[in-house]
Amino acid sequence: MPEEELSPEEIKAIHKLSLFKIKGRDKQGRKILRIIGKHFPAKSLTVDVLNQYLNVKVFPKLNRPFAIVYIHTDVQKSENFPGISALRSVYDAIPINVKQHLEAVYFVHPDLQSRLFLATFGRFIFSGGLYSKLKYVSRLGYLWEHVRRNEIQIPEFVFDHDEDLEYRPMMDYGIESDHARVYGAPEVDSSVAMYSMRCIS
Repeated sequence: MPEEELSPEEIKAIHKLSLFKIKGRDKQGRKILRIIGKHFPAKSLTVDVLNQYLNVKVFPKLNRPFAIVYIHTDVQKSENFPGISALRSVYDAIPINVKQHLEAVYFVHPDLQSRLFLATFGRFIFSGGLYSKLKYVSRLGYLWEHVRRNEIQIPEFVFDHDEDLEYRPMMDYGIESDHARVYGAPEVDSSVAMYSMRCIS
């Protein structure tokens, strides 16, 4: 049976999530597809509806080389993660010409779980060389090495989290709580923070 087409209301509802946005170019002149993981409603948005939305509103605009900036800030497994099979389904549904145009994926604020997940399943889910295009970006400062700041809109909560990571760099490894500042923990020595940043990047 053919899939039912998305209604204008469904398209509008997904658009309001600000999950996907195509705007600007990176320093190599490639279009940027920004994806905000925190805005993904994993419990209510089905893979079929997501694939239809991508085919109608996103993929047709990616007809030349582009890069993805995926913002993982504040993603919670129970709320924003669709699951391995869903990710594989979405990736398999991407038209081959779109896959060929994708040249880089900047993964902003990866946590320890996401690093382990991708190390374990990345090559299985993202066949065809996409895994090799993945670039971990532990701080926004590193993103600006690839993307001009005025070319992409970054939500305020991402800047706030970035500041917390500077204050508590071991949060990158899941060793420290992201609420450490609330309890008045002492500030980490700057030399330790810089060392951690070099190791992560």
